[in-house]
Amino acid sequence: MFWANHDPTQCHKRQYMSAIFYHSEEQKSLAEKSKDEHQESIKRTIQTKILPAGTFYQAEDYHQKYMLRKHHDLLKSLNLSSKQIITSHVAARLNGYIAGMGMLKNFEAELDNLGLNEEQTQYVRDRIRRGGMN
Repeated sequence: MFWANHDPTQCHKRQYMSAIFYHSEEQKSLAEKSKDEHQESIKRTIQTKILPAGTFYQAEDYHQKYMLRKHHDLLKSLNLSSKQIITSHVAARLNGYIAGMGMLKNFEAELDNLGLNEEQTQYVRDRIRRGGMN
């Protein structure tokens, strides 16, 4: 899933770089094996870094649920505080769908757990049908 959901051949600044962080030698080995296997299926060189996990710093609020934040009316209708936007399972799921990282059938399957009203539901459906990121 990791390799399929981004372009690991892109070389970005540190804050946007593709990386796998490991906590043990076993995780490091698995990450390297996965990278090597994926490299065999593509021509360009993978730029993803495999690094030891260190201190985790949470991104600034405006980076949290970035794609969802671009849809002001939907975000406002969820009536979440700044802290809830960061910790909300619903906000995380909607952020992914809005970004084009989910299929309509999956959205429909989890709809009962999201607690959306009909207007919110239709808005997200429309974005998924358009391929997200609008």
